[in-house]
Amino acid sequence: MLIMSGIVKQFPGVRALDGVDLDVRAGEVHCLLGQNGAGKSTLIKVLAGVHQPDEGTIELNGEAIRPSSPVDAIRLGVATMYQELDLVDGLSVAENILLGHEPTRLGFTRRRALRSTATEILTRLGHGEIKPSTEVGRLSPAAKQVVSMARALSHEARVIVMDEPSAALAHDEVANLFRIIRELTSQDVAVVYISHRLEEIREIGDRVTVLKDGRTVAVGLPARDTPTSQVVSLMTGRNVEYVFPPRSGVAPGAEVLRVENLTAPGVFTDISFAVRAGEIVGLAGLVGSGRSEILEAVYGARRASGRVLLEGASVSRSTTKAVRHGMGLAPEERKAQALLLDQSVTANITLGSLSRYARFGWLDRAREDVEARQLVETLDIRPPDPQRPIKTLSGGNQQKAVLARWLLNGRKLLLLDEPTRGVDVGARAELYAVIRKLADDGIGVLLVSSEVPEVLGLADRVLVIREGRVIHEGAATDLDEHAVLDMIMEGSAA
Repeated sequence: MLIMSGIVKQFPGVRALDGVDLDVRAGEVHCLLGQNGAGKSTLIKVLAGVHQPDEGTIELNGEAIRPSSPVDAIRLGVATMYQELDLVDGLSVAENILLGHEPTRLGFTRRRALRSTATEILTRLGHGEIKPSTEVGRLSPAAKQVVSMARALSHEARVIVMDEPSAALAHDEVANLFRIIRELTSQDVAVVYISHRLEEIREIGDRVTVLKDGRTVAVGLPARDTPTSQVVSLMTGRNVEYVFPPRSGVAPGAEVLRVENLTAPGVFTDISFAVRAGEIVGLAGLVGSGRSEILEAVYGARRASGRVLLEGASVSRSTTKAVRHGMGLAPEERKAQALLLDQSVTANITLGSLSRYARFGWLDRAREDVEARQLVETLDIRPPDPQRPIKTLSGGNQQKAVLARWLLNGRKLLLLDEPTRGVDVGARAELYAVIRKLADDGIGVLLVSSEVPEVLGLADRVLVIREGRVIHEGAATDLDEHAVLDMIMEGSAA
């Protein structure tokens, strides 16, 4: 159905795509793999009409095409769901789903038809509970992903590109996503599926194409039969083991954080736990179980009753106190909630410590740059250019910059919400090493991740959360993935 041959795309100073090939058959799920920076995003933007290729050809159903814009690509039958969702928060669910092709009469939008069509698509996706009239900005990340999927389906596309579609979805929602994908492929729709979760590739994929450094290094590998070691080696150019940094074996220090009876009605109830210096505590649970909301409440960004103590000092319901007493947060949506995308790496690193550089109302730019550069080197942020706009960095390096922000003033506790979301295999290993080193240096870490192996491999102690309650607490080494999934899915405590 789709053949992309010899695609070349060059930007000032970088050849993002250097002769990439991709062929996708009707009715298959073709998985596109590669590290951040390998060229996946650029390739799908060429297909989606966002970028024009410098060289190469694209054929759809045997006819040469050259999408001049996203609207043109959709008209040709190609719909794209981006990892960073392109939804309009101020519009309703229905308005987002049918944005650009609303049903009209005499130049006016037919509101009833708009809502009816949106309801039909959402029901088809198994999410009829999402109301078409709800403002998208009020939805959870998982619900927004569903709306983005509904928009793609509304165009009746023949090729649908899905970039990390499961990143914000719970386990049961991923199963529903796969059901929808199989329904689409049964109707000869071709799906291009991008994910860093290799277990998903095996479950839903038919064939795999691997990119590295803007080149195609493998085409059409069988998704279920290709060994993981081979895929990872192709992606990285080296053998990467899925091994987490070893735990130091040193007993944690004094208590850094104490949470007592934290409650937000309808979200979580009676949450109590502690984090000690040098300890990583992981929160495991489904999306919607209250994990991220607990982090927000600990940080003071969400109203909740109960007490939050940092080294004995109350910081309840105050982000200002939390930061002043040594707490830092790396939120789930780093681009929307943590970064100034048009600003430099330096500006993003020093954002939380501007008073450190203030003298008589002016910023000491030289000192700011020196200290940012030191952190860039310490955390190996690449490329090592503090003045580079942070939006040009890969996801893993952006996340390192967020962590660097909180290291300037000697943090005592770091809250990490999905720290490796959308980060490739090689960069994940680097982030794991950074997080473990921070703990070994005496910082307490409270970690949320949707990936159970990540929680078990990185944390020292695990709290299993289900429907807003802690149903198990214990050492990570005493648990395995099966046991944790049983608890969070079935509610049976170990």
